[in-house]
Amino acid sequence: MASERTHSILEVEGLTIGYTSKKRDTVVAKDLAFSLSEGQLVGLVGANGIGKSTLLRTLTSMQKPIHGTISLNGKDLEEYTSLQLASQISVVLTESPASKNVTVQEFVSLGRQPYTNWMGKFTTVDIEAVDNALLVTDTVKLKDRNCYELSDGQLQRVAIARALAQDTPLIILDEPTTHLDLYHRAYILKLLKSLASETGKTILFSTHEIDLAIQLTDKLLVMTSEATYYDSPCKLIQAGRFDALFPKETIDFDAATGRFTIKK
Repeated sequence: MASERTHSILEVEGLTIGYTSKKRDTVVAKDLAFSLSEGQLVGLVGANGIGKSTLLRTLTSMQKPIHGTISLNGKDLEEYTSLQLASQISVVLTESPASKNVTVQEFVSLGRQPYTNWMGKFTTVDIEAVDNALLVTDTVKLKDRNCYELSDGQLQRVAIARALAQDTPLIILDEPTTHLDLYHRAYILKLLKSLASETGKTILFSTHEIDLAIQLTDKLLVMTSEATYYDSPCKLIQAGRFDALFPKETIDFDAATGRFTIKK
């Protein structure tokens, strides 16, 4: 079970995120501190524009922090080369693939690029990694179809399959349920939950599906304008951390059910 694993994958201390220019730093969030452990499913929630994507870009080295440290498997994130980082973190963004004119199997196989030689030749290990990724995401039957033929839900599962084929200890996803209906939103989050618990990978994802995240995640990062909180959903509810997410005159959080309701 995820709760039995204690090995830390990602550690954040005194982190300030935002944008740096010649004139000044624009701070988006500060004093962030948390640790992600092996086998955990961790959700990142907060209102639009609060800085969720900025945080994910910083954690994946796409954007430099203003201050603080990020350690990945005990090593400073800035010490990794791009190739080394590709074997440690796989990223699933909200954008569709640059080219959908490839088959699902070809797209998933791109996850093996950090491990193939300069000719891109696949070994038995690479083939098995791709086959397993297709299997656990239930996309085997789609492998010969072109990506442009897929629905949004199917394409999201294929993107997760590519991340799995990359075989990294940490998977980070930015809004993996965007544009999906309720069934597929629940399906994707349940898939991530099972992947974390069964494979031992650490999975961090941002989401607007706060109700579902409360039910399925091991830990939650809650970003508010005042501070960012990190704990189990139950403890965050007890501490009233969800009450500050949205204006009280519009949206109310019911601690008993763990759900948000619109005030009439």
